[in-house]
Amino acid sequence: MGGGGRGLDETATWSVALVCAIIVIISILMEKAIHHVGHHLKHRNKEGLLEALEKIKAELMILGFISLSLTFCQNSIASICVSKILTKDFLPCKRKPDGKEPEDDEDDAEDARRRLLMYDTHRKLGGGEPVECKPGYEQLITVTGLHQLHIFIFFLAVFHVIYSALTMICGRAKIREWKHWEKDILQQQQSGHDPSRYRLTKEISFVKGHATKTGSSAFFYIICFFRQFFTSVGRSDYMAMRHGFISVHLAPGSQFNFQKYIKRSLEDDFKILVGVGPLLWTVAVIYLFANVEGTHAMIWLSLFPVVIILAVGTKLQAIIARMAIEIQERHAVVEGVPLVQVTDNHFWLKDPSLILSLIQLTLFMNAFELTHFFWIWYEFGLFSCFHQKPLLQLVRVLIGIIVQVLCAYGILPLYALLSQMGSKMKRTIFDDQTSKALKHWHKHAVKKKDAKGQSGHLPTSGNAAAQSAAPDAADGGHASSGQSAHIVASVDIPQDKKNAS
Repeated sequence: MGGGGRGLDETATWSVALVCAIIVIISILMEKAIHHVGHHLKHRNKEGLLEALEKIKAELMILGFISLSLTFCQNSIASICVSKILTKDFLPCKRKPDGKEPEDDEDDAEDARRRLLMYDTHRKLGGGEPVECKPGYEQLITVTGLHQLHIFIFFLAVFHVIYSALTMICGRAKIREWKHWEKDILQQQQSGHDPSRYRLTKEISFVKGHATKTGSSAFFYIICFFRQFFTSVGRSDYMAMRHGFISVHLAPGSQFNFQKYIKRSLEDDFKILVGVGPLLWTVAVIYLFANVEGTHAMIWLSLFPVVIILAVGTKLQAIIARMAIEIQERHAVVEGVPLVQVTDNHFWLKDPSLILSLIQLTLFMNAFELTHFFWIWYEFGLFSCFHQKPLLQLVRVLIGIIVQVLCAYGILPLYALLSQMGSKMKRTIFDDQTSKALKHWHKHAVKKKDAKGQSGHLPTSGNAAAQSAAPDAADGGHASSGQSAHIVASVDIPQDKKNAS
């Protein structure tokens, strides 16, 4: 063999062993690091983040299997020949006549030739010779192209992990800012401070900051659109949402740590955000298909995450505004903290989880955009034919970074707060100790019922177990047994049915 075709039969054994040892050591270190992170999350009872970590590992395993399949089957794929009529269009770059490069692209051509030599060794994986197609036909995709696709999958896996971690870090940092508000509220309740004084509705900070009555619905949403850039969750907003949640789902005056509940809810939602389902893989394939020369499709597609996240931010601001308007319309005078209406009607299709799905789609599209940009930079150069207008490409990256910060630090924490204003509570209302006690109680009750047949009597020991766990309910550590029973009755029960009962 010549050039880069030297096989293992002509390679020193020490070099083969050295390369294998380095790869094995790096793999073991990565496995140990992931295991250490999982052990740390389990020790701190971060069940939501632990499930998210497991989902990330599953996604990485899928990407690894795809990569391995490409490597193993690349000769078979490269041996497929198709008519040149099918391959002459839909090219990401202009086809160069007679293999000649334009003068402006000489540097890129030279760089491409160097990379091609670097990939030559992959052409003969398993001893296969370059594929020769009959006249009028050419390979569906070459071994070099498959190797470049292999590198893209590696980039996607790395960026997926980094992007997910940054999203969670920013979201938790924002929610951590609410901790001192919750601490002040709990201290006031313990000291016997009575905030229930009468005030005019128009003088309440929450109403003044969000109640915007307009004759036009379009003008109302325009105000909400611009408000998302200048306002975040304020103290009055947090107190209003907290008061509405506790008044509906828990006993008034409960020593419930609402901030910790929001943080656990965000962690529970995060395991959904990091998942990559069939819909998102379909979006990725569409992105690759649409990257046709002359259409600037990637530039236009980069605007979709911006449009989606701005629409979501506008909707969340509109929900807060409508809550404030409803308070203003119902009462002229309010005692204490205003009581917001807890309902699903404020959300699109009366489903709060739809907003979470749109946030997931936005984050994936944005991560794919950045992955594609840096992969092109690595494989073909910053000023290659893929990036005919470098300034637009840099704007594309800047937009991606802005969307990431806006979504992770602003939209996602706001959703975590407003999603509690639906008619259902999330299972994170319980801390781990209470959840285990309730599961034990339910399991014991089912066994007792099966043993007694049609008697229908629940065991008193199960009730005692549930009541014994009640003081630790919802991570507040102060809820009474009656409040815990109210929590059990509230979970996943629509609010309109509860009111009817």
